[in-house]
Amino acid sequence: MTTIEEFASGFGEDPGYLDYGRVGPLSAAVRAEATAQHEILGRARFGAADRFRVEDDRVRDAVSALTGFASDSIVFQPNATSGLMHAAFGLTGGEVLLSQAEFPSVTYAAVRAAQAMHVVTPRWLQTDHARVTPAVIRDQLTPSTTAVMVSLVDSRTGYLADIDGIRQVIGDRLLIVDAIQGFGVVDAPYEVADVVASGGQKWTRAGWGTGFLALSERALEHLTPVFSGWVGTAAGGQTWDEVIEPARSAKAFTVSNPDGIAQARFAAALEEIAAVGVAAVSDAVAEKVERVLELADDFALPVSSSRSPSERAGMVVLEPLPEQLAALSASLYNHGVTATVRSTSVRISAHAGTTEETLDMLRAAFTSFASAV
Repeated sequence: MTTIEEFASGFGEDPGYLDYGRVGPLSAAVRAEATAQHEILGRARFGAADRFRVEDDRVRDAVSALTGFASDSIVFQPNATSGLMHAAFGLTGGEVLLSQAEFPSVTYAAVRAAQAMHVVTPRWLQTDHARVTPAVIRDQLTPSTTAVMVSLVDSRTGYLADIDGIRQVIGDRLLIVDAIQGFGVVDAPYEVADVVASGGQKWTRAGWGTGFLALSERALEHLTPVFSGWVGTAAGGQTWDEVIEPARSAKAFTVSNPDGIAQARFAAALEEIAAVGVAAVSDAVAEKVERVLELADDFALPVSSSRSPSERAGMVVLEPLPEQLAALSASLYNHGVTATVRSTSVRISAHAGTTEETLDMLRAAFTSFASAV
């Protein structure tokens, strides 16, 4: 086992970084893995090309350890969107219930699938201030609802969805979860979902080009592998001169050979998280979020994201008065604090490795802001 202090020592970004909800700078373990893998590919020693094939098993085992899905129910994806597209295009009928306020990866997947396949209809969920809750879903289910799509953590509000509660109210309908804003830092019951998709460029700090799609037995039974390429067969792409049916497994939801170096980066990141434990990472993130909330309160900055530990992950959303947003944004910029600024809010994303120096920089930015307004 690794201590949380050892885990935090792998954060190498400059002080002031509070934007993991947008992208997580590569961890030390991931950087070392990438260097080693590029050296192997660069030298192309005898047998080196075959060596990359083991990374597929490695990354699926690493995802399995954090999600509880069997490794043969998991396929590597280059990003979360690709996994969500596979799931949405694979739906075979009825209505898919989702909020129009979801991150566009979710809404576009549902709408594009409806436009192209003409077999499923998006039904827009009326939410509780953009929060997707079990009660809201229960009250809007219809006999035609066959699937529900939801973000584990909402990218704008920071709200942590109760996917266990959602499972209880939807019964045997398919539950499709976009986990990217919580995967690696939220100790979620992923096993209650039928589809879990995530990328690795945010909280797991594995870089772009990394992700996965995990499928339950129910999902494999009900989803059609529309985009199933030559490697998505039982033969694994080894059959020439004929086109055979997709595999009857998660492998069917693949298009081509994966990037072995990307798989190695993702696996290294997930192995590092598994070594310390998601629960320990989650606790460390929660402590940093409390610090950010305390600073916001010290300077009377309105917090629109949930303060309840059960309803939040690593993000704090500030909503100053409209006429004060520019001043807050400028103050953060002038003090070297990286955060996501939107039209009405500022999203601050803290991680287990967020340092005292970074929090001091945030305090300085808030001090300047308070002086200016």
